[in-house]
Amino acid sequence: MSTVITNIATLVTNDPSLGDGPLGLIRDAAVVIDGDRVAWTGDSRKAPATDNRVDVGGRAVIPGFVDSHSHLLFAGDRTEEFNARMSGRGYTAGGIRTTVAATRAASDEDLERNLTHYLGEALRQGTTTFETKSGYGLTVEDEARALRIAARHTDEVTYLGAHIVSPDHADDPAAYVALVTGEMLDACAPYARWIDVFCEKGAFDGDQARAILTAGKARGLHPRVHANQLTYGPGVQLAVELDAASADHCTHLTDADVAALASGNTVATLLPGAEFSTRAEWPDARRLLDAGVTVALSTDCNPGSSFTSSVPFCIALAVRDMGMTPDEAVWSATAGGAAALRREDIGRLTVGARADLTLLDAPSHVHLAYRPGVPLVTGVWRRGVREV
Repeated sequence: MSTVITNIATLVTNDPSLGDGPLGLIRDAAVVIDGDRVAWTGDSRKAPATDNRVDVGGRAVIPGFVDSHSHLLFAGDRTEEFNARMSGRGYTAGGIRTTVAATRAASDEDLERNLTHYLGEALRQGTTTFETKSGYGLTVEDEARALRIAARHTDEVTYLGAHIVSPDHADDPAAYVALVTGEMLDACAPYARWIDVFCEKGAFDGDQARAILTAGKARGLHPRVHANQLTYGPGVQLAVELDAASADHCTHLTDADVAALASGNTVATLLPGAEFSTRAEWPDARRLLDAGVTVALSTDCNPGSSFTSSVPFCIALAVRDMGMTPDEAVWSATAGGAAALRREDIGRLTVGARADLTLLDAPSHVHLAYRPGVPLVTGVWRRGVREV
C-alpha cells in the first residue's frame, strides 16, 4: 500500500539536491511511502496518486532520529549516585560496577523487559534506529546473553566486554583483556556487528584498547571507541588509526585529535546527556564542525552518566551549550547518526531510503531547540508503518 503524507510545512530530507541548505528543506511538501521505503518527495501540489492520504496540517516532518550510542541492557538504577553527584561528588568510571552487580542478578526476562521499556520510550520521542551495547555483565555468559537479547530488537548491536575491567579480575587486568579477546569474544561475536572499548584512565589504556579492537576486527566486528571523555588520551587517535566508525564523547581533544578526525572516516559522536548529568565540560562541537569533522549526536542512554532516551533533549543541549546551530544539531541526530553506523538507508528522506519519519507538532525542526522539554513528537513512522 502506498501513502502520501501531505500538507507538510517544512520537510527535512538531508539531501541538498532536493531543497534548501544542507538539510535539503522543502516547504509545503509531501512524502510518498510505498511499503517500507520512501518513493517520492517534493512539492505537495505535485504528489502522485496513492492508496492512502495523511494530512499533517502544516506540521514539520524530519527523518527518524538515529541514536548511535546507548547502553540499554542493564538492571537497576543509580539514583543514589546521581543524587550524591549533584550534591558535589565527582563522577568516575567506577560507578559502572553497581550496574554490573544488578545486571548479573537479573533474569533474561527482566533484562528484555527493561530494554523494550526504554526502546518504547525512545520511539515515542522520534527515535527509529538505535544502537545498543553489552558491558554490564563482564562475564562470558552475561555478555553473550545481553547481546543475544539485544539482537532480537536491533541490527546495531555492540560488544562492549571492555567497558571496565571486571571486578572478578581487578588484580589482573591482563587476564581480563585475554578473556575479552578470547573466550568472551568467541561467545559474543555471533550476535554483534560492532566492538567497542572504553579507552580511558580507570578503564583501558591505549595498548589494551588496540589489542581488544584488533581482535574484534579479526572476528569481523567493526570498531567503535569510547574516546577522550574524562581526560585527554589516545582514544581518538586509535579510533582513526583503526578506521573506527565512531569516536564517542570527544570531550577532551588536542589539535592533533581534531586534525585526525577531519582527515579520516571516523565520526565524532557527541553525547551531551553525559555532560549534563555529570556537570562536566561540554564537547566543543563548533571546533569540530569548523574543522570539517562529521559529527553525530546521540543520547548515551545509560543508568549512570546519561539516563535520558530523548534525542530532542540532546539537540537542545547541543544548540545551547555546544555551539551547534539548530540545522547542524538536527542533521547530526539523523544523518550524522546514520554515518556513525555507516548506514545510507536511514537518517534521510530520499527515494529508496527506509521510510522512517518523525512528525513534529510544530511548523519547523528549529522548534526542537527553540522549545526544549516540550513533547513535540506527535507521530512516528518506522519502516513505513505508523507506530506513534
